[in-house]
Amino acid sequence: MKKIYLVLVVLAFIVLIFGIYKFNFTNTDVYNENGTQVNLHDGVYTVAGQKVILKNGISEVESAPGSVSKIITRYFGNDVVGDFDGDGKQDIAFLITQDTGGSGIFYYVVALLDKVGGKIGTDAVLLGDRIAPQTTELKDKNILVVNYADRKSGESFTTSPSVGKSLFLKLDPKTLQWGEVVQNFEGEADINKMNLNMKTWNWINTIYRDGKIIKPIKENIFSITFKKDNTFSVTTDCNSAGGEYLLNGNKIIFNNMMSTMMYCDGSQEGDFIKMLNETQSYMFTSKGELIFNLKPDTGSIVFK
Repeated sequence: MKKIYLVLVVLAFIVLIFGIYKFNFTNTDVYNENGTQVNLHDGVYTVAGQKVILKNGISEVESAPGSVSKIITRYFGNDVVGDFDGDGKQDIAFLITQDTGGSGIFYYVVALLDKVGGKIGTDAVLLGDRIAPQTTELKDKNILVVNYADRKSGESFTTSPSVGKSLFLKLDPKTLQWGEVVQNFEGEADINKMNLNMKTWNWINTIYRDGKIIKPIKENIFSITFKKDNTFSVTTDCNSAGGEYLLNGNKIIFNNMMSTMMYCDGSQEGDFIKMLNETQSYMFTSKGELIFNLKPDTGSIVFK
């Protein structure tokens, strides 16, 4: 009896230690500062002209005094680290969403600046209502590039976003406001002329809504090629595969996928094929990328 009790105590201790490790070392949204856990994205931001205070990644305020409806602002993701205000310290930019109590979910981009006196939040830039965020990246040290999908002019919000857009932003460190950087689009891809069978597409990465990113261990190995007869072929780090694809607007479904059966230790083939099977739609960006949107709105696969 004593032995069983001792075993249970040891197991409980192991579970407790694992839980502490899991929270402190695998939770990317907190860090320890003077022994206190602080949310990396907490701060004061200006959203649509109003101050918003994120605490534990969320803000809830009454839409009007005494109202039961609330304006809920949440941390979304797509973190990018960079020195946006040019002071030599690393800042963090990311996307937030705001639900004002209606049917819309509005997406914004903000940054939390690392200043001598503490963290300072910037003004928010509106991306759109019920868009589909894609990648966010840093260009030329301090220019933030936000890639996302939106709807065509006049399309209903029940229509899935299918038009790729890229917003180039630069921060004014004095006003803490973002300004759009006008691009020289010479040499940029014309998304209206792009199509699936124009080239062989190489897998760059897969970005999930929870912040998880999967990249190929071997570059330029995973690829997909579309043929005009609605068949496709795939190369991986182990086998080759192929099958049929069905299109309905920007919707895409992969059918009857078959592959060779060679076993390769450490291969990412299984993950890659699983991603293709979870694809529900596609779009192109002005950067010449092909984006597969995963169902149900869990992330996106980037090809180039």
